[in-house]
Amino acid sequence: MKILSIQSSPNTDGLTAETAKRFIKGAEASGHETKLINLNERVIKKCKACDSGWGQCRKEGTCILKDDFQEITDMILESDALLFTTPVYWWDISESAKTFLDRLRRCETHFGFKRFNNKVSIGIAVAGGSGNGAARALYLLEEYLKRIGFKAYDLVTITQASKGHKLPMLEEAGKRL
Repeated sequence: MKILSIQSSPNTDGLTAETAKRFIKGAEASGHETKLINLNERVIKKCKACDSGWGQCRKEGTCILKDDFQEITDMILESDALLFTTPVYWWDISESAKTFLDRLRRCETHFGFKRFNNKVSIGIAVAGGSGNGAARALYLLEEYLKRIGFKAYDLVTITQASKGHKLPMLEEAGKRL
């Protein structure tokens, strides 16, 4: 199985990045092929809402903006599963996650939200500081992934207080996917 992991924290050594790495460790131990993308190391421009919001993305399923968006979308299409991790900022998913997922959602309208129907997703929301907002951010991430057609394999919140038991759980989930 091919698993694409998108990590949307600017801190590549923090807890959000660690969640992706632990899941990948388990997946690779079971023989799955994995790829990790640090979204903040890519160029993803904000949607311009061209043609009153329904321009080329709705007509052709592609975006007019030239950046790394299409390459990442193609990687998702080539994968069997998507792991999407986001830090929690102000009870919400990260800005880079929103920017990418907003464009993906808009382009997927052209395809009737069906291109990802045979793929599973794992959504992880990581609230590293107070732990507040993790459930709400995870709900928002789930809605994005569900809307564009993914089937949820698992949805996980992680906080500083829960990381001790949830990081090993994610490694086990990677093995069992």
